[in-house]
Amino acid sequence: MLTKRGSYQSLRWQHSRYSPISRQWEVSLFTFKFSFFLLWDKLLRNNSSRQRKKRAEWLVKNLLQLGPTFIKIGQSLSTRADLIPLEYIKELSQLQDNVPPFNSEEAIAVIEAELGQPIDDLFDSFEIEPLASASLGQVHRAKLYTGKEVVVKVQRPGLERIFNLDFEVIRRLISIMNRYFKAFKKYNLEEVHKEFFELLFQEIDYVNEGKNADRFRHNFRGYSQIKVPKVYWKCSTRKILTLEYLPGIKVDDRATLEENNINLDSIIQLGICSYLKQLLIDGFFQSDPHPGNMAVSQRGELIFYDFGTMAEVKTFAKDQMIEVFFAVLKKDTDTVVDNLVYMGLIEPLNDMKPVKRIISFLLDNFRDKPVDVRAFEQVSDEVYLMFKSQPFRLPPQMTFILKSLTTLDGIARALDPKYNLLAASQPFVKNLALRGSGGSAVTVIVRQAKEMIKSTLAQPNVFENSLRGIETRIDRGELKFRIRALESERELKRINLGIKSLIYASLTGFILLSASILMTTVYVKFALICFSVAGLFSLFLFKSLISLLLQEKVDKLLEK
Repeated sequence: MLTKRGSYQSLRWQHSRYSPISRQWEVSLFTFKFSFFLLWDKLLRNNSSRQRKKRAEWLVKNLLQLGPTFIKIGQSLSTRADLIPLEYIKELSQLQDNVPPFNSEEAIAVIEAELGQPIDDLFDSFEIEPLASASLGQVHRAKLYTGKEVVVKVQRPGLERIFNLDFEVIRRLISIMNRYFKAFKKYNLEEVHKEFFELLFQEIDYVNEGKNADRFRHNFRGYSQIKVPKVYWKCSTRKILTLEYLPGIKVDDRATLEENNINLDSIIQLGICSYLKQLLIDGFFQSDPHPGNMAVSQRGELIFYDFGTMAEVKTFAKDQMIEVFFAVLKKDTDTVVDNLVYMGLIEPLNDMKPVKRIISFLLDNFRDKPVDVRAFEQVSDEVYLMFKSQPFRLPPQMTFILKSLTTLDGIARALDPKYNLLAASQPFVKNLALRGSGGSAVTVIVRQAKEMIKSTLAQPNVFENSLRGIETRIDRGELKFRIRALESERELKRINLGIKSLIYASLTGFILLSASILMTTVYVKFALICFSVAGLFSLFLFKSLISLLLQEKVDKLLEK
């Protein structure tokens, strides 16, 4: 029985017959327009909340039209209130679960074609209006003839085709960036690009997602506070996935959670500890934990949805993460830095003292309390020099680990802006300290926990701590006179970047104007060449604007 007839909104990318060149032109034009808007607002000093909201609305509208690759990027940004303005956060949050649905008749046609039976023979009831829609598909509520309530996830048409196009477009863009901007080479963007699209192609294989859900549920067997929907394989294929219906409250909906008397601290602890288990014990984690993929039941249980973007942690990386985790708990700066270098997160330098001082400062000040950016004034020169030398880099696998952790951190901060990551992880550590057996990862963790307890019991007295503190500060070069001449250097760098941006904007605008005029003449071929050159300069402009924005963000951080 079919119920409810829903409306739908057509998205351009689902119907356009793109070629690689036309797709590249569309992406480049979008990049140029958005960069130009930001530069224009900056020049006019029009940075009001109303103007930011207007730009954010334009951004979301165009991300939707560009398709799932860019929607995924927007979803990731929507949880980072510490990186982008609140107006953008509010608009980008719509991409988590408010992507317009596609035609329900198309969805039913896909179900019947994939499962080989009429919809009425498959389900006792089926709601035509989608329960939710996302970048890759939409979900319909239904009931099996056994009486079980389920949700049917149906894939959007045309996904594989658009992914193939975007794969080539972004590959070319990375190639241009590496060729003309040597600094990008250290970030190994080719491997990041490759792994990102490997995950996207895995995500549109619902058989793979179903297997991931089964494995994830198996890993959390015995954990009553974690719920994972059961897969109904008889009604599932590569483009259709039928799952147990587990309704819940959106994990970052603080008001509704409080109305239902659900303890927010418990939810934060549950989320943090579940991810520590995924990363440090299972080595199998959900790499896209945005609020649309997690919910809370009326009883305070954490429900996980969407297992299309799971990733695995290699054994050596898992061991290193365990070492770093417990080194942070012990405030062991040298071990933290050594392991970050080993994992490839920090580039080894001849003088690691500035990096070690930053890590030590973070451990001393923020291990057991929320981050206060004003405290960074104590190490402002080192922060600037560290950003300038760019010792940090991101191997491909760590990209998705850090993406998961930062996204989870954004969700936790939405529930409690003053939450502390290490404090929230204490139940995980205490639980492990009571375990004496398990797999290799658990053995490593238990050993680390025992060592941490021993080091805590062997803490020196106050006088010894003071002497060691002075000795450490001398070793790190903290007891020295410094001439604070870096402010003028930062200002000069901003001015230089601003001038470069203006030059690129002027060149791009002039070439576009010339191309537009040539289009009205017989020299159409020259106009197309001009458009291509303008696209190249728009990339230079975009890179220069990003550098300028990052420089200003760092400078503001240091001045607070």
